[in-house]
Amino acid sequence: MLDTVRIAPGKRVDLKDHPADAKLGQDKADALTQIAKLQTRLEELGGLISATKKRAVLALFQGMDAAGKDGAVAHCIGPLNPGIVTVSSFKAPTPIELAHDFLWRIHQVCPPKGSFGVFNRSHYEDVLVVRVEDLVPKEQWSRRYDAINAFERNLVDEGTIVLKFFLNISRDEQAVQLQQRIDDPTKHWKFNVEDLKKREKWDEYMDAYRVMLEKTSTEWAPWHVVPSDRKWVRNLVITKAMVDALEKLEMTWPELPPGERGIKIV
Repeated sequence: MLDTVRIAPGKRVDLKDHPADAKLGQDKADALTQIAKLQTRLEELGGLISATKKRAVLALFQGMDAAGKDGAVAHCIGPLNPGIVTVSSFKAPTPIELAHDFLWRIHQVCPPKGSFGVFNRSHYEDVLVVRVEDLVPKEQWSRRYDAINAFERNLVDEGTIVLKFFLNISRDEQAVQLQQRIDDPTKHWKFNVEDLKKREKWDEYMDAYRVMLEKTSTEWAPWHVVPSDRKWVRNLVITKAMVDALEKLEMTWPELPPGERGIKIV
């Protein structure tokens, strides 16, 4: 299943090959059972990351407005001990952030070893929003793909597992989700009229995402295009990808030093 959503380095990307409403051959009832088991395993693996303190994990979520980033974080990161998780969300940069290079604010919140970092939006805004909204010149944002690849390579070389998820929602499903934010009083706080302006540029954003996927899906930090019209498919793909990546580390629980074994507490 993961092979169908993972973007191979250097591969040409056509988002039509990744339907947002895909079930990936899964049955909902069976998928929910799988998710529950994977969440239990993820909790254990998170404990190993914390106990061994040899690696860090960075899970990065990108997607259009209402794609389900908050829900993905809640359902797929939720099983972890909150004490080892830091969630960062990146909005328009502040004046002091603009005075530095675009990755300065990102590097400050990357997770230390023994912990998980979650980016709800990320440094990829600097090749998405700034491109479509023409916030910086092309010669500036076009250089950032290589800078991002080098930045993530450095993170990986220093012990961070980088997991990148593009939550692929259809335009029709986005309309449903945005309408709910207007109709449901408990979701009014989520609605932003700017989302509608971005929706008018749907095709431009899809092209920006396509180029992002092609230029920044690498061997050390590949992208996963996650079908997100169905929340259960989204949650299954993300949780499985995280568990699979962490299981490859073959971590074991640290043992007490010989002199501390067999101590009897009285």
